[in-house]
Amino acid sequence: MRFTILLTVATLALTASVLTAAALATTHGGAVIKVGQSEVGRVLVDSHRKTLYMWAHDKGSRSTCYGTCASYWPPVTTTGKPVARSGAKSALLGTTRRSDGRKQVTYHGHPLYRFSLDKRPGQANGEGLTDFGGRWDPVNAAGKAVRTATDDTGYGYKTPAPVKAVVLTPAG
Repeated sequence: MRFTILLTVATLALTASVLTAAALATTHGGAVIKVGQSEVGRVLVDSHRKTLYMWAHDKGSRSTCYGTCASYWPPVTTTGKPVARSGAKSALLGTTRRSDGRKQVTYHGHPLYRFSLDKRPGQANGEGLTDFGGRWDPVNAAGKAVRTATDDTGYGYKTPAPVKAVVLTPAG
């Protein structure tokens, strides 16, 4: 009886190990890109559900964010093929080579970044900022910029997007 229990436990452990290894083999080294909920709606997020951004200053699929820029806006890098999950489209995923040799994930041709001041999943504190000479915006599943705030100042300060006024009149 004791041997049967031990054999069953060993078999279950081995099965779990094989299944885990198979799952890891499909995403090993590949950054996971998904669609998740943020303060500005449904956008691309990383495996930790942090909002991903595009930068208007980039030239095509080439990143131009290095040095201090990259310390505030860390590039999403990968060592393997990026993986699309939960609403992200694998056909829109790609990579570009950074000047340091690392591969940066692209989506619909745009290099992807995180924002260092987004501390919790779903935050989008970088949306609409104009740091380092270009506008930063979260990216939706179609690969387009999500814009809900405007920057009228030129200094990277966010001001609320215009709100449509509704006038209520009493029923007559």
